[in-house]
This record gives sequence, structure tokens and C-alpha cells, in this order.
Amino acid sequence: MCRTVRVRVRAWMRGLAARGDAGMVTSEYAVGVIAAVAFAAVLYKVVTSGQVSAELQGIVGRALNVPT
Repeated sequence: MCRTVRVRVRAWMRGLAARGDAGMVTSEYAVGVIAAVAFAAVLYKVVTSGQVSAELQGIVGRALNVPT
């Protein structure tokens, strides 16, 4: 291998090592999206359940009926 090519390859490798992880790869991104969607589904089920919905409506009702 030519000395110039070796020097350039080493410099390129040092640049990659210095950069580190710039972000997620596609598989990590997909797992992150699936986890976010699952969390959103669980949160939606909790918020729309009877007891939580009644509490939220009570809070909003009390906030709107504040005497001025």
C-alpha cells in the first residue's frame, strides 16, 4: 500500500473515532419508535379510562367555574 494512501486512511479512521456515535442506526431508531408508540398507547388507555377521565373532567370543570 502506498504511504500516501496509508496516511489518508489513518487520518480518516482517526476522524471516525473522534466523531463517536452521531445518532441512532436504523434498527435502534425502529425500536425507539416502537417503544414510543407502545408508551403512547398505554398512556392513552390510562387517560381514557373511566376513573381518570372523570377526574380530569372534574379538574377542568373546577377550573372553568372559578369565581372572579
